[in-house]
Amino acid sequence: MNDLKLSNAQIAWRAAQDIADGAYVNLGIGFPEMVARYQPKGREAIFHTENGILNFGQPPAEGSEDWDLINAGKRAVTLKPGASFFHHADSFAMVRGGHLDVAILGAYQIAQNGDLANWRVGEKGVPAVGGAMDLVHGAKRVAVITDHVTKKGVPKLVETCSFPLTGVGCVTRVYTSLAVLDITDGKFVLREKLPTISLDDLQSVTDAELVIIDPVTDLIAPDL
Repeated sequence: MNDLKLSNAQIAWRAAQDIADGAYVNLGIGFPEMVARYQPKGREAIFHTENGILNFGQPPAEGSEDWDLINAGKRAVTLKPGASFFHHADSFAMVRGGHLDVAILGAYQIAQNGDLANWRVGEKGVPAVGGAMDLVHGAKRVAVITDHVTKKGVPKLVETCSFPLTGVGCVTRVYTSLAVLDITDGKFVLREKLPTISLDDLQSVTDAELVIIDPVTDLIAPDL
């Protein structure tokens, strides 16, 4: 099945297609940062980072980095016209005040009721959640991008999270390497899936019931 899944770049591309023009967006550290590369033509999001920048741009060319200009993941960024800087506390006031339209994060587990676990795997991992707890309850919409299963083939979409929670009932849409799903009324509602995977096979790698309300469309992404 690994040969029939979307790459991380393709998952990020699919998530970017749902970001509205002019939306204020926070992208999680690491994989979610890729979403910024794939804004559709004619649309431009305004990206926010917890360490205090609004409206930053693409990474600079290698060798031309200004290491005073970094995002929350300590990666060098550029600035767009109108970009602004602010105190860390003001940045979190923006988050907690509901001023972000979208937060897109990674995940270890997502439960069918929208619970998210994305900071610690049992006793392993960094023992700090960072700004994710604020983001998942401050942003107007929370989406997750992730592989559908772990490297060991264990489902990430589950009935109930077994890892420590980042947020309760906060996720509304999930973009995986196999499908796009909404979380509605405590269930995973399947919206799109790869045309190369059957519904039965998709259900076999999902540790929660997949619900179909409307016709499921094909999940198609460009070669990236």
